[in-house]
Amino acid sequence: MAKYLFVYHGGGDNPESEEEVAAILDAWGNWFGTMGAAVIDGGNPVGPSSTVSPDGSVTSDGGANPATGYSLIEASSLDDALAKAKGCPILEANGSVEVAEAIDM
Repeated sequence: MAKYLFVYHGGGDNPESEEEVAAILDAWGNWFGTMGAAVIDGGNPVGPSSTVSPDGSVTSDGGANPATGYSLIEASSLDDALAKAKGCPILEANGSVEVAEAIDM
């Protein structure tokens, strides 16, 4: 089984109530639950990002589509990983999931 890095982008505004937070956490927990042991590292949300360019300059806005979180998932193939990503709750909040195989070195 291969490992796949899921990088989350977007996902909407911050929840305004405890009920919204609970609903979001439940959706993520349910999604991770459907994948069972395939979830190697559920990951975390991330804060604002910066980008270092080849000339050493730093851009602090994270670019056009900054990362908002990550997970590491085990899957039998890229197609399997993509199928798993299609259930991600961030998609319901107009976000996206970038999927890339993590290559063991």
